[in-house]
Amino acid sequence: MKKIFENWRKYTSKTIAENKLRVFDFDDTLAKTASKILLTKADGTYLEQSPGEWAIYDAQPGDKFDFSQFRGELIEPEEIKGYTNILRNMLKAGTEGRKIVILTARDPLSRQGILNFLADVEIDSSMLELVTLGSSDPTDKAQWIASKIEDGYNDILFFDDSEKNVKAVDSLRNVYPHIKLRSQLV
Repeated sequence: MKKIFENWRKYTSKTIAENKLRVFDFDDTLAKTASKILLTKADGTYLEQSPGEWAIYDAQPGDKFDFSQFRGELIEPEEIKGYTNILRNMLKAGTEGRKIVILTARDPLSRQGILNFLADVEIDSSMLELVTLGSSDPTDKAQWIASKIEDGYNDILFFDDSEKNVKAVDSLRNVYPHIKLRSQLV
């Protein structure tokens, strides 16, 4: 009996000591929208890219990007049920010992549009944090997560559709080898 109690004490103190951070990207992870990144190449060629196309595009010298469709209201948002259901289940499980965040490259002007979308798909946004970086640079997401590690989070799960973002976040394992860090490419 004493051994069982000792194992239980070790388990509960380890569990209590874990500060869990669950991070979801927004575009092409929780919602698909008709928003496009507008690209003018150095030779004058004009392209419209979906977030998925932009995520795998290798920028060329002279490229000029216009992210104006990622400010303000969302354009024709559609729920991606697999990942919104994961988010719902995490929220239902509660937030004690766990912080749940939507971390998006979208401009802060999109904040209300995202909150409206969450309400429309019946996700309680009061139980999560919404961070609008206003930057598509993958290192900005990694730096935000690094700041949360510095705040004491030591069990991190990251969902994103961009391989560049996932690689940037995964690189934190080299800096913080003691952290449990998992990434899911959507």
